[in-house]
Amino acid sequence: MSAINEIFEGNDAWVKATLERDPHFFDQLSKGQTPEYLWIGCSDSRVPASEITNMLPGSIFVQRNIANQVNNTDINLLSVVYYAVKYLRVKHILVVGHYGCGGVLGAMSNNKFGFLDNWLTNIKNIYHAHRKELDAIEDEHERGNRLVELNVAEQVSNLSKISFIQEEWEAGNNLSIHGLVYSLSNGKLVDLGVSRDSNEDVPAIFQFA
Repeated sequence: MSAINEIFEGNDAWVKATLERDPHFFDQLSKGQTPEYLWIGCSDSRVPASEITNMLPGSIFVQRNIANQVNNTDINLLSVVYYAVKYLRVKHILVVGHYGCGGVLGAMSNNKFGFLDNWLTNIKNIYHAHRKELDAIEDEHERGNRLVELNVAEQVSNLSKISFIQEEWEAGNNLSIHGLVYSLSNGKLVDLGVSRDSNEDVPAIFQFA
């Protein structure tokens, strides 16, 4: 029970410190959420959305999975994105990868990871599509970092192909998708410059009339 006790002790300390800063914090928080951001990130425990952005609870709606994937058959993710876009009316969707991602590095290898191999196939597809560029990078660490970036860019593209995302753009609603990478070595977020706020860059076959 010692491990779970650590969780409750930490919670008690956080509640106390929070109330000391703002006695009305939980009163306001309990009234509802109006986040401007949806964060689609990796499940890695070293990349907590609110902490690394210094944002308060209620500021970021969060979806996390291994290697921050956006798959059009993932009902869990699609439900989160739909709720965030249609009901919470978020203004920005952030796809956030991180250098040194275990999922990406695993996909870059030929090692077996059991059931996870099925999930990592999507990242292997990205490697295959960019194999000429990636194979030319001799340093394995740098090659992994580049695949992390390519993976994030691909997930931004996948989001832009979703029908109800395009509905928002067609309706003239302010919604942007951004691709970021977090560095574990220095704590900094990097903007990859792959943002989208319309279906202008979406291939024609994926555009909805």
